[in-house]
Amino acid sequence: MNSTPETFPVAKSEDEWRRELTPEEYQVLRQAGTERPYTGEYCDTHTAGVYRCRACGDELFTSQEKFDSHCGWPSFWAPLAEGKVRYLRDSALGMERIEVRCANCNSHLGHVFEGEGYSTPTDQRYCINSVSLKLEPKQDEAP
Repeated sequence: MNSTPETFPVAKSEDEWRRELTPEEYQVLRQAGTERPYTGEYCDTHTAGVYRCRACGDELFTSQEKFDSHCGWPSFWAPLAEGKVRYLRDSALGMERIEVRCANCNSHLGHVFEGEGYSTPTDQRYCINSVSLKLEPKQDEAP
């Protein structure tokens, strides 16, 4: 069986990604790694703005959907819009999870969980690695 590989708007070779990303960014974004809990720069951030994919710059989440889940990673109850992220079944580590990837460049972001009892509009927790994101703070509007 010969299947056509998936293509994404931003497609680079692994060598290109290695040159553009730090070793930690590459390990998480391109090799589906995970940063240690409570170590990421956005874990406790409450700055208003947009969270972009650190690999390609596409807008993925906003501070309006970010909430304190106390899980050790930034948590969001929804992405910025449908189609901004893609979902893959992840059976690694002996458990069934849903992996979240950037729909623009296919970089690993984290996982999404649901039914955990958070009082959010979706009852979902997008558990995202800080190293996968770049916060663009909201600019104050001129009077």
